[in-house]
Amino acid sequence: MNYCAQCGGPIVREVPVDDNRLRHVCSTCRTIHYQNPRVVAGCIAEWKGKILLCRRAIEPRSGRWTLPAGFMELGETTAEAAVRETLEEANARVGEPELYTIMSLPHADQVYMMYRAPLLDLNFSPGAESTRVELYGPGTVPWEELAFPTIHHTLTCYLQDLAHGAFRLRAGDLVRDDAGFQFKIGK
Repeated sequence: MNYCAQCGGPIVREVPVDDNRLRHVCSTCRTIHYQNPRVVAGCIAEWKGKILLCRRAIEPRSGRWTLPAGFMELGETTAEAAVRETLEEANARVGEPELYTIMSLPHADQVYMMYRAPLLDLNFSPGAESTRVELYGPGTVPWEELAFPTIHHTLTCYLQDLAHGAFRLRAGDLVRDDAGFQFKIGK
């Protein structure tokens, strides 16, 4: 960021008065331009013990499998974003979504909110950001071809809960360490 969105003045990086973080501050009008994490919402679309996965047609991770998910738009709820992304990426209609995982990704400045929702029918097909859309059972998930650690950890939690016959809200942080990415569930 080089120029202020309010007045067009030059931006400097400094710690504002009564703050403790380096921020983008307009040197002319003193507007502070906060940068906050982006929200990603997605859906585990369920059909008779199977889940819907999309093969990505776009970068990053083109050709890899993912749950339908994407950035939340202004003016929509996270549940609406999850339903919209499922329709956009898989042309799939889902019923009432239920919040399933909340993951903070400090390394990516993102927060993931994944929902579970029943598929309303089997009329799904690849959207503009997918090359294939398929249902997978618990034993057929293409683990080595998953696009993102968030998807891997969401599906790991999902399949554990499916095996136990009860789903619970999972909230935590997806952090990177020497062993890779770890989903640390809060207490």
